[in-house]
Amino acid sequence: MPPTLTIRRSLVSDSEALPDIWLRSVRASHTFLTEEDIRSLLPAVRDYFRTPDLELWVLCADALPVGFMGLSGTVIESLFIAPEHFRQGGGTIFLSHARHLKGPLSVDVNEQNSQALRFYLARGFQVVGRWPVDDAGRPFPLLHLREVYG
Repeated sequence: MPPTLTIRRSLVSDSEALPDIWLRSVRASHTFLTEEDIRSLLPAVRDYFRTPDLELWVLCADALPVGFMGLSGTVIESLFIAPEHFRQGGGTIFLSHARHLKGPLSVDVNEQNSQALRFYLARGFQVVGRWPVDDAGRPFPLLHLREVYG
């Protein structure tokens, strides 16, 4: 029987589980990053979870955290799922929850992250812009995606 998936706000007790989910998810999906790149990002990721204005949601499978989504207004700042829960509906559940709260959404995706790009495009997002570098100026192009309702 598949686990029951639920969403809740992040708790202080999630502080160790969420960076671990990020680390495992990035290793499985961001194949364009080296292990050195990933390790260098980890301190900023830990700080990210302490961002005061971040609206952080946690996906739980049978009450255990297996993913998280960060929102800032209508922007998805982060959406990561533990690799053992890829393609089990968690990302779609997060999008549905965010749309219910915020309406049409936008998100930036690494151009080289083909899994994430396919995920968002299949769920109605459109590419509306491209930047040749990421937010830190590294050579990882970002695609800006937005939902457009007609």
